[in-house]
Amino acid sequence: MHEDELKPDAPARAEAETIRPVRKRDSAGTRARILNVATREFANKGFEGAKTDDIADRARINKRMIYHYFSSKEQLYLAVLEAVYHQARSAEHKLDLERLEPLEALARFVEFTFDSFVRDRTFINLLATENRQRAKVLKKSSRVNTMNSPIIAAIDAVLKAGVAKGTIRPGLDALQLWITITGVCYFFFSNIYTLSVIFDTDFERPDVIAARRAHVVEFVMNGVKA
Repeated sequence: MHEDELKPDAPARAEAETIRPVRKRDSAGTRARILNVATREFANKGFEGAKTDDIADRARINKRMIYHYFSSKEQLYLAVLEAVYHQARSAEHKLDLERLEPLEALARFVEFTFDSFVRDRTFINLLATENRQRAKVLKKSSRVNTMNSPIIAAIDAVLKAGVAKGTIRPGLDALQLWITITGVCYFFFSNIYTLSVIFDTDFERPDVIAARRAHVVEFVMNGVKA
C-alpha cells in the first residue's frame, strides 16, 4: 500500500486540526452556582416546594449535575443550610470583637446582628423551614454544631473583660446573651408582615426599621451594663 493512502486527506486533516480541545468542567464554579440558586429556591419555597428541575433550569445545568455534586435533594438542602450558617458565622468573626472596648463590642454585635436581617431574609426563611421540620435535615450535619462556638467564645471573652473593667455586670452567660440578641432581632423580621397588619404600620419603612434598631441596641445594652 502506498504511503499516501495511510494519510488522511487534506479536508480531514484540516477538520482534525480545528477540533477544539475539551474544556475541563469548572467544578467549583458549577457547584457554587447550584448552591446559589438552590439557596434562593429553598428560601422562597421551602424544602418540599423547591424542585430540582427548577434549580437545574435556573442554574443552567443538566439536572444530573445536581446529583453528581450532592447525591440527593436532601443533601443539596443540607449543603445550603451549612453554607448559610458558615457565611453568618464568618461575618461575625470579622467583627473582631475582642479588640474593642467591651461595651462597644457588644453594641457592635447587636447592630451587626440586626443589620444582617435587614440586608437579607434568606437565613430567616431557611430557619423557618427547618424549624417546621424539627431540624430533621440539620441534625445530619457533622459541621454545623461547631460553627457557633467561636462567636460564643468571643462574647464570653468580651463579658469577662467588661466585668474586669466594671462596665458589664457579672453573672451573664454568653450563650444566653447570644440567644437573646439573636431572638430580639430575629422576631421583628420573621414576623414583619403580620406585625405590619396587626399594628397598621409599614414595618418595612426605613424610619421604622431604624427606630426598631435603636431600641434593640438600647434594650440589650441596658441589660448588660454594670
